[in-house]
Amino acid sequence: MCGIAGCIGFGSDVAAFQVRAMMGSLVRRGPDDAGLHCWNDAVLGHRRLSIFDLSEAGRQPMVTPDRKVGVVFNGAIYNFRELRQELESCGYHFNSNTDTEILLHGYREWGIERLLGRLHGMFAIGLWDDDARKCYLIRDRLGVKPIYYTTGSDGSLAFASTARALRSAGLAGDLNPLAMAEFLEFGYVTDARSIYEGISKLRAGHMLQWSDGVVRESRYWSPPAAVKHSSVTFDEAVEGTERLLLDAVKMRLFADVPVGALLSGGIDSGLICWAIARLGGNLTAYTIATPNDPEDESSDAAATARTLGIPHRILPIRPEEITSIDDLTAAYGEPFACSSALGMLQLSRIIKPEATVLLTGDGGDDVFLGYPEHKHLWAAQRMAHSIPGPLARSWYSMRSLAERFGALRRPMHFLDYATGGLAAVVAAHDGWPNYQRHELLGERFAGVRLPQREMEWSPAAGRRVLTDMLAYDRDGRFVGEYMTKVDGGTMFHALEARSPFLDQKLWEFASALPYGLRLRKGQLKAVLRELARRHLGPAVARGRKRGFTIPAQRWLVRRWLPQAQEVFRNSLLGREGWINDSAVLVHLESSVAKGRAPLQLWYLYVLENWLRHEKLHESSSSPLMAAIAEV
Repeated sequence: MCGIAGCIGFGSDVAAFQVRAMMGSLVRRGPDDAGLHCWNDAVLGHRRLSIFDLSEAGRQPMVTPDRKVGVVFNGAIYNFRELRQELESCGYHFNSNTDTEILLHGYREWGIERLLGRLHGMFAIGLWDDDARKCYLIRDRLGVKPIYYTTGSDGSLAFASTARALRSAGLAGDLNPLAMAEFLEFGYVTDARSIYEGISKLRAGHMLQWSDGVVRESRYWSPPAAVKHSSVTFDEAVEGTERLLLDAVKMRLFADVPVGALLSGGIDSGLICWAIARLGGNLTAYTIATPNDPEDESSDAAATARTLGIPHRILPIRPEEITSIDDLTAAYGEPFACSSALGMLQLSRIIKPEATVLLTGDGGDDVFLGYPEHKHLWAAQRMAHSIPGPLARSWYSMRSLAERFGALRRPMHFLDYATGGLAAVVAAHDGWPNYQRHELLGERFAGVRLPQREMEWSPAAGRRVLTDMLAYDRDGRFVGEYMTKVDGGTMFHALEARSPFLDQKLWEFASALPYGLRLRKGQLKAVLRELARRHLGPAVARGRKRGFTIPAQRWLVRRWLPQAQEVFRNSLLGREGWINDSAVLVHLESSVAKGRAPLQLWYLYVLENWLRHEKLHESSSSPLMAAIAEV
């Protein structure tokens, strides 16, 4: 788990300056060591968080003995010991006990595509082949680890773990209006773009190849589609999930540093801890407690730990101890407004002194269908098949009448989903229209149109609304919010998060299960609930989803109101034409009486604070930019 950077096709002197600048921005991701390696046409840099082989033998960039191939790597290859044995049988000699070294020898032996097919883990990889003058950037199948890159008009390529690192080397353009709009819509920037012009994100499951100035990006993995009918029974699905979950946890227990596990009072982390106990793992489970909060799960988690007989520590966090959002703006290289990230940052800070690797339960809801909208959209998708096309289209003209009756809002949305599909689901989200309705936006957003709101309604889309939503969510919220939250929050405190539910084999198995099986008898993530019933007891299996929440929208009109008023009286966003400060202040004042700010004001507050942070960094790095320009 580290920070990676590289410049390809630059002059070597300029590239070395720029890579060093990027490495300086990545220190928190890799505080243990640093390395730089130069070729005539490439420079690779690395900041290391030592997980495997803590000696100098594990330093990156790692190169072959003839210096012809080099690699920088962020993540973990969980099956590297098996791959090492295979390569040793082919005559390769290893100088370290790291997972990184198998990338070098595996590339030589199998080539990039066959190597990639063998890798089991989470990874962001930059590999340079000096003889072939080729660079490969590879992102793991589910987008757990990030890679940002930019290409120059001269055919050059630069990449790093964060957009901020590229910007620190002078490789970012102006703020991207469409990305700014996306942030205001969702609270994060999707993987389709970056907050800065000229910077792109390598998509999950994609590989980029650079060859003599030509860039080609290709997708190497997609999860299988859910089958409509399967011979797999519910019991077989539960047993298959149990087997694959045990395998996934076993792989993730190995490290040369202390490993811990996160334990809430719910199903997913409880199953991870059950698997650890079943495998004989001797590690501590950590629970974040929020004293006097009705959502506190620490007593339920303690009961689960007693049932499993595992070491357990409760770590209290009081939300009122979070006095500002400074860590939120510092930890994320793009604006990021997921309020629970404040909790993730606190959690990581507290656990880091005791563990460097943390197993989590992330991903279970996404693939086993654990969110309420999954059940609603599955019902809408089934209903859509019984609605004739002409009748579905006639509903569009009747909607305006139904909108007048508030009591009809819920059934109206359900009919929208069944007759309009994904476009109707997106339209039901009151994000961008709310800014427009309250005239909060400035002239910089004139003419900006969000592609997510440009989709067409159609009865055919209604008949696949859950299928489309899962793909949309996986490319959007799952990677842009969930994976980003965990990566940014843990890496800010140099903590490696591993989630067994993100295991590719488990994900492929679950993705192919019929929706009706995963939502058996109308129960969210029915497979995992049954597994929990068998191993954790019926109380855990019946439990509702909870989590460590930060009431940011309430705090914005209470604890943080003076700060919010101050920033919006003379905001950078306002001065640069992005927002209408006076309208924002009016909307903020009207929210005080309600005791809760709308999400849109919270997003604006985060964006303003993030922009101020970036401007401060810009002024402090200007001497370095001048030095680079002179080289």
